[in-house]
Amino acid sequence: MKKKLRKILLIIVFIFSGLTGLYASDGAAIDTGATAWMLTSTALVLLMIPGLAMFYGGLVRSKNVLGTIMHSFVAMGIISVLWVIVGYSMCFGQNVLGGWFGWNKDYFFLKGIDNSIINAHIPEYVFSMFQGKFAIITPALIAGAFAERVSFKAYCLFIVLWSILVYNPLCHWVWASDGFLFNLGAKGAIDFAGGTVVHISAGISGLVAAIYLGSRRGYPYQVIRPNNLVITMLGAGLLWVGWFGFNAGSSISSGLSTAQALTATQVAAASGAITWIIIESFHQTKATALGFASGILAGLVAVTPAAGVVQPYGAMILGIIASLACYKAIQIKNKLGYDDSLDAFGIHGVGGIVGAIFLTFFIRKSWMEEAAAASGGSWSIWNQLGVQVLAVTIAIVFAAVMTLGILFLIDKTMKFKSTEDEEMAGLDRSYHGERGYGMLNPS
Repeated sequence: MKKKLRKILLIIVFIFSGLTGLYASDGAAIDTGATAWMLTSTALVLLMIPGLAMFYGGLVRSKNVLGTIMHSFVAMGIISVLWVIVGYSMCFGQNVLGGWFGWNKDYFFLKGIDNSIINAHIPEYVFSMFQGKFAIITPALIAGAFAERVSFKAYCLFIVLWSILVYNPLCHWVWASDGFLFNLGAKGAIDFAGGTVVHISAGISGLVAAIYLGSRRGYPYQVIRPNNLVITMLGAGLLWVGWFGFNAGSSISSGLSTAQALTATQVAAASGAITWIIIESFHQTKATALGFASGILAGLVAVTPAAGVVQPYGAMILGIIASLACYKAIQIKNKLGYDDSLDAFGIHGVGGIVGAIFLTFFIRKSWMEEAAAASGGSWSIWNQLGVQVLAVTIAIVFAAVMTLGILFLIDKTMKFKSTEDEEMAGLDRSYHGERGYGMLNPS
């Protein structure tokens, strides 16, 4: 009898301990399905960073391949630590300094969220880590604009300052519940997964940096060819896969909105890629692999702010418009002569602007009805268009001014741009003492 009673008590304790693991200290239940998807999404977004490293690394000369890849990888280290210390608090804490950024002492070193479950019924640790991946990839995108010509130490300092002074405030304005762009108009500025916060800010900052630092030695008169387009194509494929976490994960759920965002992402990427090679076929008589990869990114960037609010036909049109606009932006760059090495502005800046503004014309009916109800019937497409244009303008001006200030500060203290000798030797040898391709002559 005592043995049976002991077994029953052990079973009760086991069941109780299992159940208590599903609840936070405040009694909020964990949705295990949503949590599983958000864990997957977090991993997918992290996968994008090696994908970006491969995409960028294949486009530079062989003497700079490791140095370029390191720009992405070092961001995984630096920004991850910075995010835990202050990044999450600055982005998602309560307004301080009039809403310039956020702050919450419980988010400092994430020390106060050990048992926290957010309203989406997932552990706050998961939400924090998911958002942290966005903070990592954004400064890594900027590196494409000044590839092959910057000091590694200066770059590391740049991404620290840029994350604190540009990304964190902008993220707070757009995504925090008390951010002023989040509350602008009837339902706020629409940026489902980072068109404004990630791509516009990175693209504009890259453009400012490319112009401020000047061109690579020999540009545009010397032909600068990619060292390995195979790596670039594989990187583009990883980015496409990872983008499902980027966009569909931004629903912070595992349901209808997740499926809608995932579908929009696939359609936009495909239509953008096809559009780009069609343009090339008419303009250059050849459809290139790099063109297909560029079209993928143009479509993905454009649908990023829109993925949660547009239907598949809208995503398809956004992909087409973005490819047209990005292709033209790169042509204009070649005429103007500024050296945006890997077209960070031409793809991410232009694509982000296209997506953030033109999404207004493809918003699904159910979202419109919700917006009209929330605003007492005062919401309209034209009002939302004004909100989107204002948000884009603020992001452009803020990113440009702050980036220029950061570049000036670093350049006057430790010199941002490589010396002529360092650039001729290559980033790999100058800053890392290595070669990407063994004994091959770096050229």
